[in-house]
Formats: sequence, C-alpha cells, structure tokens
Amino acid sequence: MSPSRSVLLVGEGNFSFSASVSQLYRETESVTATCLQSQEEALRHQGAATNIQVIEDSGGTVLFEVDCTKLGECASLRGRLFDRVVFNFPHCGRKSGVKKNRELIKNFFLSCVQVLAEDGEIHVSLCNGQGGTPADHPKREWHNSWQVAAMAAEARLILNDVRPFESGNYQSYKCTGYRSQDKGFHVEKGLVHVFTRSLPYTSAQIFTVEEVVEGEKVQYNIPAEFSDHIFRGFLCSGSVHPVKLVQDYILKGLTEKWSVSMTTEIIPFLLMATQLQASCCDIDSTHCYWINLVQKDLNASAEISTDKERDLVLHSQGQIDTQDVSSPTLVTSNEVNKVRSKGAESLRSACSLDVDPDEENGLFLLRPSLLPQMEELLTKKEEWIQNVGSGVENEGSYKSVEGHEKEEPSGDNNGVTTFLYGVSGLVFKNMHVNLWGLPAFHELLITGTFPSEVEPMRFIGQRLETLLAPYGVSLIEEKGGLRLTAAPMGLLGRVSESNARLNISHINITLSLNLDLLAVLLFSLPDWRILWSHDPRFLKQFSLRPSPGEPFQPFSLFPEHFTFDISFWTAPTWEERKFHAVVREASRGTVEQVKLIDTFSHPDLSQTSYCYRLIYRSHTHALSHTQALQFHQTLESLLSSQLQVTIR
Repeated sequence: MSPSRSVLLVGEGNFSFSASVSQLYRETESVTATCLQSQEEALRHQGAATNIQVIEDSGGTVLFEVDCTKLGECASLRGRLFDRVVFNFPHCGRKSGVKKNRELIKNFFLSCVQVLAEDGEIHVSLCNGQGGTPADHPKREWHNSWQVAAMAAEARLILNDVRPFESGNYQSYKCTGYRSQDKGFHVEKGLVHVFTRSLPYTSAQIFTVEEVVEGEKVQYNIPAEFSDHIFRGFLCSGSVHPVKLVQDYILKGLTEKWSVSMTTEIIPFLLMATQLQASCCDIDSTHCYWINLVQKDLNASAEISTDKERDLVLHSQGQIDTQDVSSPTLVTSNEVNKVRSKGAESLRSACSLDVDPDEENGLFLLRPSLLPQMEELLTKKEEWIQNVGSGVENEGSYKSVEGHEKEEPSGDNNGVTTFLYGVSGLVFKNMHVNLWGLPAFHELLITGTFPSEVEPMRFIGQRLETLLAPYGVSLIEEKGGLRLTAAPMGLLGRVSESNARLNISHINITLSLNLDLLAVLLFSLPDWRILWSHDPRFLKQFSLRPSPGEPFQPFSLFPEHFTFDISFWTAPTWEERKFHAVVREASRGTVEQVKLIDTFSHPDLSQTSYCYRLIYRSHTHALSHTQALQFHQTLESLLSSQLQVTIR
C-alpha cells in the first residue's frame, strides 16, 4: 500500500470541506484541518462540531488559531511538510477590497512554502473573476482582480493548472465566511488554481573553454549570456529534447529520398575571421560575437596529449561524454562541476565588437553558422566522395542516419545517385532582444551535389514542403534558392544552390534550418526560451518522443509581464548590441522585448541620452514584480560598470 498523502487545509469555517475530504480519501490522504478562530468561536458555526468529529474519527487532526499567513510560526506544524495545502475561497472578512485580499493571498503563499513538500501543490479556490487570469469568464480588469498568479510568484510559485471547483464531489460541503458570516460565496463557477514550486534562477558562471582552431590551441571566455546555453546535450544520442526530435523528423523525411550522413567529428565553437571570409557564408559581421582570447598557444599540435586516458570531453554539439580521448578539441580549463558550482561570480561578457574584423586577420568569433566548418570537412572528404561508388575503403567521419555499416549510393526518383552530408550544432548571432531574435540556436546544415538536369532545388523544395507545410511553413522562391518562413517567427531557414567546384555540370544544394524555431512551431511551444529550461516537467512531456503536431502543455500558465523603463547618458561612441547583451545577462533571459522610445543629444556636451522600454516575462520560472525589479536594478549596475553609462 502506498503511503498516504498529507493534506493541510487552512482558513476553514465550519470544517465541512475537510470532513468531506476525510471521508472521501480516508485511505489515501492524511488530513490536517485548521482555522483562524479559537475553538470556542469555531464551534459557533452551524455543523462545525459534527464535522470536527468526522475528521477526527477518520484519523485527521483539527487545529485552531492557525494563521495561514504565519504557518512557519505554528508550533503544531513545526517540522512537518505537506504534499498539498488547500485554501478555499480566501477572504479577509467583512467588506474588504481587492487590495487587502491580494495582500492576504500573497502572505499566504509566502508562508505556505515553509510547510510545503518539495514536489507539493497548493490549491487555492476562487470565485469566478477573482483570479485575474484568462481562465476567468468573464475576465475582470487587471487592477480589479486578485492577481493570483503574480501574488504566487512572490513566493517563487508558478500556476500549474486551473480546473473547475467541483462542489458536487463534496456532498456535505457548505461554504461559509462571506463577509464573516455563515453566508456562502458563489462557488458555482469557482476555479481551483494549482500552484507548484519554480526552479530558482541561476547566475551566469565563469566559463573558460579551450579548443584547437586552425592548429592553434586557444582559450577564451564564453560570453555571460551564453553560460547556460553550451554543453546542454540537446542533440546527443538518446536525447528526447524537442530540438533533437525535430532534427530526427527532418532527417527521416530526407532519407526516404536520399542517403544522409551526419558528421561525427567534433567541431569547435570558435572560428577565425579568415575561415568566415573564405567560406560562402553570407553573414553580417555586426551580427557576430567577436572574442578576445584568454590564452593562445601556437605549438598546440605538438603539445596535444596522445594518452588514451578516459576523461570528460565536452562536445561542440553539447553532449557530455566519457570516452577514450586522443586529441580533444574542446575542453574546459576547469572541472565541469567547478564551472557549474553555485556562487561563482558573474562573468563579464567577452564580446569585443569595438574592433573591425577587417583590420586584423587574427580575430576570433563564435560560429554564426556551421557552413565554414562544413566546407572544410567536405574538402577533406572530396577524395573519399569521388571514390564511394568504386568501393574504396576510407575511415570516414560521417555516420549514416539510418546507421548502415557501409554507405552505398542511393537514388532519387530519377535514378540519380547522390549523398547528402550534414552537421548540426549550436550557432550564435548577436541579435537585439525581441520576441523572435534568438542569440543562440541549433542549426541543421545539409549539403549535397546533384546533376543540374535533375532540378535538385525543385525536388528538395517539394520534400520540405511535404514535411513542413502542414505546420504552417511556407517556401518562398528568392534569388539563388528558397526561403522557409512561418508566422509569427519569420525566417526558419534557407535552401541555396551554387555551382559545384569539381564538376560544372553539377549543382551544390545547401539546406540550413533553425531547429529551435521549428521545435517551437511543430510542438506549439509558447516561447523559444522554454527550450533552455532545466525544469524536468519540460522534458517529461517529450519522454515518449511525441510526433510533431502534438501540442506542448505549459507547466507555467498565464505568466505575468512587467514593464520597466531605463534611461541613461552615453559617451560619443555607443554600440547598441552591447546594451542588448548586458540586458540578457542581467535579466537571466527574462526580458522578451526591448524598445527604444526616446533619444536626446545634448547640444553642448558630447553625450546622448537613450530611453528604452523593457518587458519582462518568463514561461519557465516564477517572475514576480519584486524579482523583475531586482533584475532591472542589476541591469542599471552592469550598464554603469561595463558600458560606462550614467543612469538618469
């Protein structure tokens, strides 16, 4: 027999609800019923004595003079944790307004977390309209509601579910307490609001990465706003993350027509500017994260260990694996647990956008695309690609998507033999903060060479349309290829064509897809930032590998947004992208939109004043007005110290 669930009921009147629960769930729940009044006052309620006797006969406990806003101070509850805490139709009593009742439930939540089990739930029943959420019909104006989700967020709680209050399930329940009388509330359309704990916000960590780039061993600091984005393992083998599920869905669809081989080589996050310039990658340099090195070793190739020792290797696609290492290309300079340890000081962004990349060939940047590295890998494989059909053995660095031991040419509908080669991983773009501006996302890059007469662009387009059109993706023709778009996020990827280097009668086709935005679209996620959630409730929904089209059920309902303005004086040189990077760092990613609302240039001083409006909202954590204000104050401090602005 499973252990009984402990239930605490607060703010009881005549104890009729507690008595009903005690009888209904006698075998599965241990009930502790409490009220604010003394025993003498409580017994004045009609039926209270009988209900108390029912609770005690069922093995429950009844406590008097328990203040639900001071549960931690109650001697009878000290040291106890409850799986569920229930507060039905809270009210300050008499003719109190929404502000007093709002304060009541806020203080209740702050008190309740002191006696709530780690995985426990808080159930608050409110009359229709009081909660101030879209679940109310009709919904009250915000200022005239109890703002229950926002009040719970003050105690780091999230609204996990809203369900009807089924008064008919509790036969002996008689609601009382309206204006401190034996008169009941209107419970017919009442709603039960279920709250659970939110994970705490994590601070940006010091993260130094060591890689070999173009034969040079280098060390650098990951920009602070990305300290929670790398080494997450979204694309590793066995992952059920929606980004991986979308990649598997795309690859499975392509393998029905062509053989697709994904690279198994580890490729670094870091690129040299010369690598980017030498590739066919069309990237605006202002969208790049330029990196200042911490250390550079020109003799890297001679010093790389060849010992076959087992060690932690952090792959460029994010997985953490224990394997035989001969020449690791990506490791941290400190132990992973040290990097992730609590209390590490905040990391100042290592971006260096104040240097023109054209002026110095030795500059490094976080990869904005996988294309430069893909081109280098394919150059190494050209000899192998040419001899695949003739049976020449080669120790390749590609693995067939279908897991075949040996790759063999496969044909499309026209009998044309070709291979598609792919790579996927995290890429970085220095974007302004907005609803669909992803500074880091997972790119799937696939390329192949086709005879020009088979019209490969048309066939690739038709296949992608079959896979993605049911989810609202449109393929639009543009010069040199196709553009994949969907509302409201916009661009999802591109298909481009170019002349093959080795055979002028062939065409290279390159497909680039933003897996993160596709995951948002195919699984109906409320926000792309939820993809980075550490909350186990997120991945739990994907544990059975649902097919695209099955909508995600948010574990944090109706999160409130908070708006703050910030204005400051800047020096003559001002780079707005640095401002957006600091916003991400200071807000822990909770700012979803930044809008410039005013500028003013002083006629006598070489200074300009900027005023921005920031909207804070989180779909993964509890975000209260208090927490948002703290983030905003941290932003003011970081702007002053990092960008040398003067807050107005």
